Amino acid sequence: MKSSCFDSFVAIDWSGAKGKKHKGIAVAEARRGPGAPCLIRPGHVWSRTEVLAWLLEQADREPTLFGFDFSFAPPFVERGSYLPGEPDLPTEARSFWAYVDSHCLDEDLGAASFLEQRHRRHFYFGIADGLKSDFTHFRQCDAALNRQAGRKTASAYDAIGAAQVAKASFAGMRLLNRLSGKVAIWPFDNLPHAASAVVEIYTRIYLQRAGMSGKKIRAFNDLNKALSGLDSDPLTVPFIPTDHQTDALVTAAGMRALVADPVLGPVAFSPAALTRHIARTEGWTFGVL
Repeated sequence: MKSSCFDSFVAIDWSGAKGKKHKGIAVAEARRGPGAPCLIRPGHVWSRTEVLAWLLEQADREPTLFGFDFSFAPPFVERGSYLPGEPDLPTEARSFWAYVDSHCLDEDLGAASFLEQRHRRHFYFGIADGLKSDFTHFRQCDAALNRQAGRKTASAYDAIGAAQVAKASFAGMRLLNRLSGKVAIWPFDNLPHAASAVVEIYTRIYLQRAGMSGKKIRAFNDLNKALSGLDSDPLTVPFIPTDHQTDALVTAAGMRALVADPVLGPVAFSPAALTRHIARTEGWTFGVL
C-alpha cells in the first residue's frame, strides 16, 4: 500500500463502558501530508453508535484508514476455540462477531452482559476467580508484540482494572459486525484499492516509534514531542488534553507515518507472521511487523 491510497487516517480511542455516552471515546484525524492531526468534534461526548454512523459517512466520502484500539477477536490459535468448552461456537472471527452481537442485551453496542452473564467463567474479574494467569491467553500478534516490546499486552479475557481491554473489545466486535460487508476490515477482508478500510491499532507502538517512553501522554508539550517524532507538524493552539485525546492524536499521526514509510510501509499490511488462518480467526494489530 502507498500513502496515496488514503486521503485520511483516523484513530478512535474506544470504550467498553456501560451507558449511552462515553468520555473515554476520542476520534482524531491526520490528513495526508505533514499537517498536525486534529480532534473530530472536540468537546463532544461520543456514543458508540455515533462513531459507527460517522465512520460510515466518512468511509463513503473519501478513502480513509480507520484504526480502533480494541482486540478484533479473542485468541483462537492457542487453544483452537474462542471460548473453550462452549458448544456450537463459530470458528472464524466474522461469524463470532455476529454471535457476540446477537447475544448482548446492552445499550449502545455494549457487551458487559456477554462477559458478566452469558460467558462469565471465561473472564477474570478478580481474585475470587482464581489465578489471573489462568485467563491470560494471547493472540499470535499479541505474542509477537510482547516479544518485540518486552512487556505483556492485556488479554481479551482480563475484565478488571484500568488497563483491561475485554469490555471494549467485545463491544468493538459488535461494531465490527455492523461494519462487516460495508467497509473492508483488515486482515479479515482484502484491502480494496482506493477505498476505506478499518484496522486494529495499539497506541504504544506509535509512542515508541516517536521516541517516547510508551506511557500515557497528558501534557500538550509532550504531545507535540510525540508528533514531531512521527514526522508531523505540531499543534499550534495549546490545550489540556486527556490521555484519550492524546492516544487518538498520536496514533492517527503514527498510522500516517507508517503507511508513508518507504521501508515499513510496503510490509505494514503483510507482516511475515500473518498466515491466512490467523487472518480469518484472530486478525492482527496494524503496526506489528
